[in-house]
Amino acid sequence: MLGSFGGLFAARQLVPGGADGPTPAGLTAIALVVAGLAAGAAAGGASAFAVERAAYRPLRRRGAPPLAYLISAIGASLFAYNLAGKEFGRQSVPVPELFTDGPVLSVGSVAVSTQSALIIGVAAVMLLGVDRLVSSTRFGQAVRAVAQDAQTASLMGVDVEKIITGTFVLGGLLAGAGGFLYAMTFNASYTMGFVPGIKAFTAAVLGGIGNVRGAVLGGLLLGLLESYGGYLLDASYRDVIAFGVLVVILLARPAGILGARAVRAA
Repeated sequence: MLGSFGGLFAARQLVPGGADGPTPAGLTAIALVVAGLAAGAAAGGASAFAVERAAYRPLRRRGAPPLAYLISAIGASLFAYNLAGKEFGRQSVPVPELFTDGPVLSVGSVAVSTQSALIIGVAAVMLLGVDRLVSSTRFGQAVRAVAQDAQTASLMGVDVEKIITGTFVLGGLLAGAGGFLYAMTFNASYTMGFVPGIKAFTAAVLGGIGNVRGAVLGGLLLGLLESYGGYLLDASYRDVIAFGVLVVILLARPAGILGARAVRAA
């Protein structure tokens, strides 16, 4: 949500002629999209860093129980979106047109617009980058070590606090850029992060918590289930389908499709 507003304000400042000016094209349009993504990512990363410092780190230092983290996260979310509503208004705000949107290719009888192609392309680049980062870098190895056993990772020389903060910031950067892309289609709103956040959690659970590729698979499957379910039943049932999938997966296979099943030692 904060990332979408960061990208929105950057786009407003940089679009030549403002909202009433001509629609940018060519290199200008590309530069504006990149600037919006960068501003959204910066806003998301900064807010994630602040939330980690204010809402999570004090709990870790006090050895708080897991439930305290959930309560703190809910409180931080309520604070953030009410603050955004107060500062930015409680009405949806459209992002200025950064390029001329139109069909760029056709897949069968389906026309893919410029905006859809942009979102798919940027999302693919971010997903491949995160997968590469987690699987093939020292930072990714440290993240996986801390996720598996933070105490042992600390004994092996890993700075656990720094890794946790870096993971929060990385997630904020990606969420901020994604928020700007979302706002380009659905406008920016102070409550815009709630439903996508629940669906992202559903996709992660469906694919397997802690598995980047599983989250991608879960997101694709959830999108297909929503689309076909909304077509076969009614469009108003799309959110119901998403939450129903979450409940079914938690009951039937909590580890997700690609997640490892927990094995209890004999």
